[in-house]
Amino acid sequence: MGSAYYPILVAVFTGLVLISNITATKGVAFGPLLTDGGFLVFPVTYVIGDVLSEVYGFKAARRAIYVGFVMQALAVTAFWVTVRLPSAPGYENQEALATMVSSFTQLAVAGLAGFLVGQTVNAYMVVRIKQRTKESHLWARLLGSTVVGQFADTLVFCAIAAPVIGFGNVPAFATYAAIGWLYKTAVEAAMLPITYRVIGAIKRREPSYVPMT
Repeated sequence: MGSAYYPILVAVFTGLVLISNITATKGVAFGPLLTDGGFLVFPVTYVIGDVLSEVYGFKAARRAIYVGFVMQALAVTAFWVTVRLPSAPGYENQEALATMVSSFTQLAVAGLAGFLVGQTVNAYMVVRIKQRTKESHLWARLLGSTVVGQFADTLVFCAIAAPVIGFGNVPAFATYAAIGWLYKTAVEAAMLPITYRVIGAIKRREPSYVPMT
């Protein structure tokens, strides 16, 4: 890419995806509101995805999505190999590790599916809206892509993950999916001022960026 910013964004993007999939193994309840531990950092991946799509375009954003996908798959493989390695004398956490890896694997499958669908839709929407609005109405690109992308991601992820973390019945699933979608969308809306500044700063400093006219 010839950019000092693109590799950093991809690295942070991938790290946040991995962290969110591990923290998502715990179901979390705030009274009647059901979610998982991934709510802490996962919405930020969409903010970074928007930055990548807006500044570098769909192909570059898709490349970052593929990197995240491959690293998640590698994490699952590494965990399963580790579980099956012979335990050292005195190691007493084999059963707990196996249980955690089993949960993580199922959630990783959900995450991989939701991630590919949601992030791809999100990146596509940013680019398509930009083709119509050019450099203006950035807020419309960011929010419009998030609403659609997060809906696709949340629906796919929750359909697979809900039974794993204990939200298997229909009311619990509906609450889990709805809260996840609304929360993630709200986080990105709240972060719009920061996203604007980050995108503006990178556009000014990125030699490869050509404004769309």
